[in-house]
Amino acid sequence: MHCSRAIFAGLCASLVGIGLARFAYTPLIPPMIEAHWFAAKDVIYLGAANLVGYLIGALMGRPLARRYGARRTLRAMMLLASAAFFACAFPLSVTWFFGWRLMSGISGGIIMVLAAMTVLPHVPAHRKGMASGAIFLGIGLGIAASGTLVPLLLDLGMRATWLGLGGLSLLLSVASWACWPHAAHTHVPVGEPSAAAQAAVRFDLNLLYLQYALMAVGLVPMMVFLVDYVARGLGWGTHTAALFWIVYGVGAIAGPMVYGALSDRIGPAPTSHLTIWIQLGAIALMMFSTNHMVLLAATLVIGSFPPGIVPITLSRVQRILEGDAHAQNVVWSKATTVFALFQALAGYTYSYVFAHSGGDHRLLMGIGAAALAIALLADGVKKALAKPRAALL
Repeated sequence: MHCSRAIFAGLCASLVGIGLARFAYTPLIPPMIEAHWFAAKDVIYLGAANLVGYLIGALMGRPLARRYGARRTLRAMMLLASAAFFACAFPLSVTWFFGWRLMSGISGGIIMVLAAMTVLPHVPAHRKGMASGAIFLGIGLGIAASGTLVPLLLDLGMRATWLGLGGLSLLLSVASWACWPHAAHTHVPVGEPSAAAQAAVRFDLNLLYLQYALMAVGLVPMMVFLVDYVARGLGWGTHTAALFWIVYGVGAIAGPMVYGALSDRIGPAPTSHLTIWIQLGAIALMMFSTNHMVLLAATLVIGSFPPGIVPITLSRVQRILEGDAHAQNVVWSKATTVFALFQALAGYTYSYVFAHSGGDHRLLMGIGAAALAIALLADGVKKALAKPRAALL
C-alpha cells in the first residue's frame, strides 16, 4: 500500500511538471496567436522557455534535495508548476510570460531528477521497471490531455484554459501531498572495486549518456513537427492532424508501462536495443507511406518512445550501479541533464533546418532516424570491444 501511494505521487508529479507543463502548450500555440496575446514569433520563443527551464531544473534538482529534502522539494515544484499555469492566464507582457514558462520548465526538470529516485527505493527489486513506467506514465497522460482536454477547455476561452490547467495541477498536487515517502537510507557499497571494474562502469555510463543524447535528438522531429507534417506536409488538414496527435498521446500512455515491464522481463539494455529498432521501422513508414492506417499505427509506436525510454534508461542506470543508491542518483541527474541539453539543442537546430529547407519534414525525420541508428551502432561497438576484454579475463 505504501509502495502504491508513492508511485501515485510520482505519477502525479510527472503529469503536472512535464506532461501538462510542457505538452499542454503545443495545442495552445495557434489559439494564442489568433487571440493576439502575443506575436507569432514570440509565442514560439515562449515555447522554448520551458525547455531552457527544464535544463536548469535538471542541474538544480540534487542540490535542492540535499538542502531541503526531496519530499519538500517535490511538493514545492508541483505547486510552482500550478502557479505558472495560473500566472499564464494573464498575458501581462512577454517578459512576464517567459518568466513563468521558464519556472514551469525548472519545476519539470527538478521533478524528472527527483521523483523516481525518491519513490523507487520503496519498491521491490522485481517491480522497479514496472514502477518507473507507472511514474512516467504521467508524461504520456499529459501528451494525451494536450490532444483531448485542452481543446475542450479552449471552448471556454483562452484564459479559462490556463486557469483550468492550473486547477487540475493544484488538485493533483494536493491529492499526492501525503503520498510522498520519506527519504530511504542509501546503501553505499563497502570496499573499493577493482580498477578494471571501475573502467567498465565508466565505459557503460558514457555509452548510456551518448545513447540517451542521441535518443533525445531522434525523438524531437515527430514530437514537434508531427501535426504540421500531417496537416500541411501530407495535405490532410488540421482535423486529421488532431486525430494523429491523439493517437500519438495513446502511444505515449502505453510506452512507459510496456517498456518498463519489458525491462523487468528481458533486461533494460535489450529493451533499449529493441525499442530503437522498432522506432526506426516506424519512422521509415512515416517517411515513405501515405496510407492512413499504416501512418496511424506508426504514430502509435512513435508516440510510445519519448516517455517510454525514460524508465528503460533509469533501469539501465540501476543495473550498472546496482546497490549504490547515491551513485544512481548522481548518474540519473547527469543523464537527465544530458537529455535536456540535447533535446533543447535539437529543437533549435531542427527549426533552423526546417526553415532553410523549405519546410522539408522528411529531411528532419531522416536526421532523427540517423541519430537513432548511431545509438544502435554504439551498442555494436560496445559488443566488439567487450570481446577482447573477455578474452583477457
